[in-house]
Amino acid sequence: MGQNDLMGTAEDFADQVRRRRLAAVVHGTWWAQVLGPVLYPSLASSPPGHTVTCPSGLQRQEQRFLRVTKQYLPHVARLCLISTFLEDGVRMWFQWGEQRDYIDSTWGCGYLLASSFVFLNLLGQLTGCILVLSRNFVQYACFGLFGIIALQTIAYSILWDLKFLMRNLALGGGLLLLLAESRSEGKSMFAGVPTMRESSPKQYMQLGGRVLLVLMFMTLLHFDASFFSILQNIVGTALMILVAIGFKTKLAALTLVVWLFAINVYFNAFWTIPVYKPMHDFLKYDFFQTMSVIGGLLLVVALGPGGVSMDEKKKEW
Repeated sequence: MGQNDLMGTAEDFADQVRRRRLAAVVHGTWWAQVLGPVLYPSLASSPPGHTVTCPSGLQRQEQRFLRVTKQYLPHVARLCLISTFLEDGVRMWFQWGEQRDYIDSTWGCGYLLASSFVFLNLLGQLTGCILVLSRNFVQYACFGLFGIIALQTIAYSILWDLKFLMRNLALGGGLLLLLAESRSEGKSMFAGVPTMRESSPKQYMQLGGRVLLVLMFMTLLHFDASFFSILQNIVGTALMILVAIGFKTKLAALTLVVWLFAINVYFNAFWTIPVYKPMHDFLKYDFFQTMSVIGGLLLVVALGPGGVSMDEKKKEW
């Protein structure tokens, strides 16, 4: 080995040391990308796509959270998502007579059709929940639960109540994300087979799911002049936009999960209302429907925003 070879090897080693020292000293700060190429010109000659990544403090906390919860976060998300269907199915069982009489008196459809409606809701929701939790025939379960949402929207005249309609649409957005997740699991069975770049309906399901989920937060906006309401509206609207367009999606969705859960526990505390009062059932229904939207947001945190998002496009820039 000649002298030039030795000098080249020494320079390579010194360059590696400088790279590691730079990463150790300024990793995680915004000025790493500015000072790195200035202090160490060899960094500037790195090929495209190999720039120094400098996540912020919040991003590092998000990444740490995802690493810790990676194994069980999707399971928690699915449980939260189907919670409203599970609660409603059980309620159909214990309130069979009341539900049947309500449908009969509202639509004048008779005892038989009203009973069939209650039975279909009970069977469809409980069966769909079991299939989702057991990870069997998830796509069929999602389609069945979509049908339950549409049926209840018509039967309970939710179509004419904007607030409840938007919440039902948000619930449908969560099911879209669950359907997208089931499609990704099906593809993972052929992980060794080369595939084309993702342009399948899955990414559009994720986009539709994200957009529909933010409808829940539009029902929480308060149009009054108090400082807290104005601050809540501004922050909530900003986070909704971030989730909808898919920018900083996981961090925004996780923030919305915390915010929505706190609001849900505070405003929908059905356990503080006696069971015999109608408000108990109303708050209970609202609580579990909100938990389902939280489950959809947790799926966004676990799976990411999908191909149609700014986060994904940033990787191509």
